[in-house]
Amino acid sequence: MTRKLGIAVIGLGPASLPHSKSLLDLADRAEVRFAVSRSAERAEAFAAQFPFPTTTDLDAVLADPTVDAVIVLTPPSSHLDVSARCLEAGKHVLVEKPLELTSARGQSLVETARRTGKVFGVVLQHRFRPASLRLKAALDAGELGSIEAAFLSVPWWRPQSYYDEPGRGTLARDGGGVLLTQAIHSLDLFRSLVGVSKVVAAQSRTTGLHRMETEDYVSALLETGSGAPATLVATTAAYPGYPERIEITGTKAFASLIGGRLRLAFLDGREEIVEAEGATGSGANIMDFPHDAHRAVIADFLDAIETGRDPVVTGEEALASQRLVDAILTASRPAA
Repeated sequence: MTRKLGIAVIGLGPASLPHSKSLLDLADRAEVRFAVSRSAERAEAFAAQFPFPTTTDLDAVLADPTVDAVIVLTPPSSHLDVSARCLEAGKHVLVEKPLELTSARGQSLVETARRTGKVFGVVLQHRFRPASLRLKAALDAGELGSIEAAFLSVPWWRPQSYYDEPGRGTLARDGGGVLLTQAIHSLDLFRSLVGVSKVVAAQSRTTGLHRMETEDYVSALLETGSGAPATLVATTAAYPGYPERIEITGTKAFASLIGGRLRLAFLDGREEIVEAEGATGSGANIMDFPHDAHRAVIADFLDAIETGRDPVVTGEEALASQRLVDAILTASRPAA
């Protein structure tokens, strides 16, 4: 019988909830050796919810030979330092989005992962939803025909209390606003489906609904990988919050992906629907979504370790999506 992989979860904030639920589901494949937090109080609160050993001693975790891999759930500003330490200690790493505060720091992290030869993946779980997988398969098989236009909308809501928490919406901790922190999942999925070859024009601003350093509204005109026109709108000022939407117009079919629900309408009259598995965290309750996609991300990460392949979302893939964020925000700034 194959030995279970030893896992350490680093960072016990809200993001640890879907990951910990997923690890319970995957207990036949992986054993959580440690759950790590710098805060003893947070570790104690976590231990009341999940049956995983907790510690505040990261050095001891990295020195433990029974820990094969780590899941890094700390704030973005620490991803490079924490993940690099883990990689250098010989651990495989799965890190939460975004890759890092900046693309330059993200590039450094990706290079460290390749140099150490460890499996390195990024949590961009929207690619793993059943509806997303079906749409990707349809596009790859040419079922939609040639892509003539595409649209991405992320009309989410976050109350001011969300941004009042220390570091939220700041460049120093989060690296950006709605594009990098909230819309990055949908933007990454959109890019993986149709590609983005050019940012034609963009606008960004902080609306009067929020007091924050970074942007809460972005719109952009893009070109897909095939040169077709595309439109993006992303905000956290759309009360009370609505599911993200991707629409793709093809010569053979129209695809509408709303949250986790896909509708394929073929020009020959056929229709196919893949139902959503639950909510998407688009409103004030940021954890209002099922953990199925997170479980699929972790399962793919475990598969990659066991077979020696790359995970679906590599560091390079996450970096490409982060660079697209950079390009959109750069295009939104007034010319000097």
